[in-house]
Amino acid sequence: MRELKPSRGPRGRIEHSPLPDFCELPALFALLVVGALTVTVMWLAGDDPRDWSAYSVSMLFVTLLGMVIAVTLCALRPWLQRLPKHLPYVGVWLLILLLVLVASIVAHWFDGALQMHLVRSSLPVFVRDNVLIATLLGAALLRYFYVLAQWQARLAAVTRAQVEALQARIRPHFLFNSMNTVAALIRVDPAAAERTVEDLSELFRAALGQHDTDDGTLGEELALIDRYLAIEQLRLGARLRVQRELDDLPADFPLPRLLLQPLVENAVRHGIQPLREGGEVVLRGHRGGGGIRIEISNPLPDTPAEPGNGHGLDSVRQRIVYRYGPLAKAQAGPQGNRFVVLLYLPRPAR
Repeated sequence: MRELKPSRGPRGRIEHSPLPDFCELPALFALLVVGALTVTVMWLAGDDPRDWSAYSVSMLFVTLLGMVIAVTLCALRPWLQRLPKHLPYVGVWLLILLLVLVASIVAHWFDGALQMHLVRSSLPVFVRDNVLIATLLGAALLRYFYVLAQWQARLAAVTRAQVEALQARIRPHFLFNSMNTVAALIRVDPAAAERTVEDLSELFRAALGQHDTDDGTLGEELALIDRYLAIEQLRLGARLRVQRELDDLPADFPLPRLLLQPLVENAVRHGIQPLREGGEVVLRGHRGGGGIRIEISNPLPDTPAEPGNGHGLDSVRQRIVYRYGPLAKAQAGPQGNRFVVLLYLPRPAR
């Protein structure tokens, strides 16, 4: 099941609402599946001969009831969310019982009016049994939604902590090397030194989280990568070669900040820096499968690289699953004589 739909809090940060979005297909799907399984189990458990017409009508009744419940909860969700603490779940539970009560009375009346004789029990017994079943199944389903919301809240907290730790991590050797590069360029190429300082300031701005929202765009992230590579190009010279195949990517694609730059930094640090002759970092991207695919690769040194090649990949996986859902994927590993990181990011619904 997809993630619960979050809302935006202060400074654009994502905050999870206590209730699932009943307007979306996952919540409706859960209601319909639970109802269908209940009807099937009760039909199979009965002692009477199999009555397919009764089973079909019961399935139709439960399906229509599930859709009515989903539409009602979708419409009333903004008001339910205003209730304090766990009362939104209590409100949803009571609404489900009320709708089941009314639907049971209407169904029993139709059965008698049309003389279908599908309901053999009296009205009080029929309503009582349906409400009791709804009481138990509704409580179980809402408990599932609650546990899912708590899990996503913890994931959001962990993800935010990882992003803040990533923003706070500025490798001293990169800073020192960049400042030494600036110092060397001041006399021989003041314009290049000025550009380097501007690039370095933009990197620090991103690293220190000087933004009002957690999300940026793919275009902004690629611009940040270009600034980083420009600094490293001055330091490594001809040893660093970069191949870009990114024209097919949409610049306005929503992207968590500092998602790709650390991966490119690792490609330079572990793939180019250890090689005397240097090498080529390849950045590829294209649309596909309703989202985008990005590949970052670097040469593998002849000797084993220092620990940390692919640093932060687990964090990247958690961040993209949290942001884009379970369809998002991040893979990394050697392919021939290169180390390749592959990302698939589906276009988010929000």
